[in-house]
Amino acid sequence: MNENAQRWEFEDEHEFLEKLESLMEAGASADDLEVITPIPVPDVERIMGLKPSRLKFFTLVGGLSGMAAGFAFTIFTVKDWPLITGGKPLISIPPFIIIAFALTILLGALVSFAGFLLLAKLPSIGKITSPTEHDNRFIIMLDGEAQA
Repeated sequence: MNENAQRWEFEDEHEFLEKLESLMEAGASADDLEVITPIPVPDVERIMGLKPSRLKFFTLVGGLSGMAAGFAFTIFTVKDWPLITGGKPLISIPPFIIIAFALTILLGALVSFAGFLLLAKLPSIGKITSPTEHDNRFIIMLDGEAQA
C-alpha cells in the first residue's frame, strides 16, 4: 500500500457500508480500494460492482464429467463382461445411478478445488496471510493516487 493511502476503520458494519458506498459514488474504482472484513459481507461485492465468481462453472463441468464417466464406466464394463442372470437386461439404469452419483460428487469436488486454486492463483501463502491483525474491524484502504 502506498504511503499516501487513506485508511478508514469501523466497528459497525452499517457505517462501513455507508462509507464504502460514498467512496464508490465519489468515483473510486474497485481496483483502488482494499477492503478487509472480519466476516463475509455480501453487500461489499454489490457496492463495488464485482463480478460473480466463475467457480460454479468448474463445479458444473466436473459434475457433468463425473456423471458421464460413471454411466460410461458401468455401461462399458457390462458390455465387456456380460453376466446374464434371470433374463434381466444387461444395461439397467437404476443400479448404474449409484456409481454415476458417486463420481458426480467426486469429480465435482476435485475440479472445484482445482478451479479454486487456479482462480485464486494459489499456492501463494504470502497472499493469503495478512501481516497485521485487524481484530473485529471493518477496514477500507484507498490507494493514495486515487481521489476519494
